[in-house]
Amino acid sequence: MKDKNISLRLIIMNFLEFAVWGAYLTSLGRYLGNIGLGPQIKWFFAMQGIVSIFMPTLMGIVADKWIQAQKVLSLCHGLAGLFMIGAGLYASSAGSAVQFGPLFTLYSLSIAFFMPTIALTNSVAFNALSKAGKDPVKDFPPIRVFGTIGFICSMLLTNFLKINGTAMQESYTQLLSSGILSLVLCGYALSMPQCPVNKNKGGSLAEAFGLKAFSLFKQGQFAIFFIFSMLLGASLQITNGYANTFLGSFAANPAYADAFAVKNSNALIAISQASETLCILLIPFFMKKFGIKKVMLISMFAWVLRFAFFGLGDPGMPGVLLFILSCIVYGMAFDFFNISGALYVNENTGEDIRSSAQGLFMLMTNGLGATIGTLAAGKVVEACDVFNTPTNWPNAWYIFAGYAFVVGILFMILFKDPQKAQKKAA
Repeated sequence: MKDKNISLRLIIMNFLEFAVWGAYLTSLGRYLGNIGLGPQIKWFFAMQGIVSIFMPTLMGIVADKWIQAQKVLSLCHGLAGLFMIGAGLYASSAGSAVQFGPLFTLYSLSIAFFMPTIALTNSVAFNALSKAGKDPVKDFPPIRVFGTIGFICSMLLTNFLKINGTAMQESYTQLLSSGILSLVLCGYALSMPQCPVNKNKGGSLAEAFGLKAFSLFKQGQFAIFFIFSMLLGASLQITNGYANTFLGSFAANPAYADAFAVKNSNALIAISQASETLCILLIPFFMKKFGIKKVMLISMFAWVLRFAFFGLGDPGMPGVLLFILSCIVYGMAFDFFNISGALYVNENTGEDIRSSAQGLFMLMTNGLGATIGTLAAGKVVEACDVFNTPTNWPNAWYIFAGYAFVVGILFMILFKDPQKAQKKAA
């Protein structure tokens, strides 16, 4: 029987899914800096990339072969929520004497189970839409937008309840709120339509882990594409880890201590997610008008502006306008590569390897790229000595901008426009 309310139910699921993440992702760095763990910020954000290399695949196999996907989603959120609440309770009891080891261990266990839920949520949604007689390609994007809205709402809640790291004794509550939302979704996921399992599903271990897609590296342009996916993926977690910390550093300057961008940094950064929501809607026009290569280049040079505007701006007027512009261009920086890259993979691979190739694309960007980039960014931040000398922050942002610029120029030279290549071949 068709579920007439399935779209609303999936909207709630996606809203909660990304609200879990938004509660702490952009504000955790500032809290860590406040409790003296600034040099360890890179490890907290690198861990998201590390677990993304293998946990989504493992949980995907479990959902495919043994346990229905909605139940795996519930289990993962239950464990993620309990470990995140444990991290929050530890931080609460430790106060300003929080130790890296216990906090990092509980946090790592939480995100190890959270990161697979992003893909599982998609699987549950696609199955539910199909059962309801709807077209996932057409009906899912408007539902997914509410995930970003959930992320923004959670960020704003964190900001205006003053749990974004502006006061050490309150900051741990962002971890508690994330964990509680996870437990809510743990229960809600069980109300989703049942997903099929295929215990007798064949295929080699290499196919199950998406290793067959590595054969694409034998093709020159695909090798270039995947390498640049990793290089660009290095930019993904830099502002998640350090933007809020950077804005908070201005509190030490009496001229900016009471500025909106300092006291409500999470609200300012939420403009990035709002821009991301709008830019999703622009992609069809840009793809038709400019083609995949140019859209990817727009993304790469948007990263240059994202970082440069942070380096040039300040919380006063008119400097804060540069911060706002940085948040606006983030939508293009993030969406235009991630979505156009997925389209490139989809259009240039066969059905037998398409899913594996998409998995490889995600591994290179959100796995290896994000991990390497976060650790490298941490080294840059440490080399600039920003935690002892906050006025050095612009130097770090200019280095990140220079990196993104070099990546963009190299991509422009080395990657051939597939549409031009097809016309030439014809």
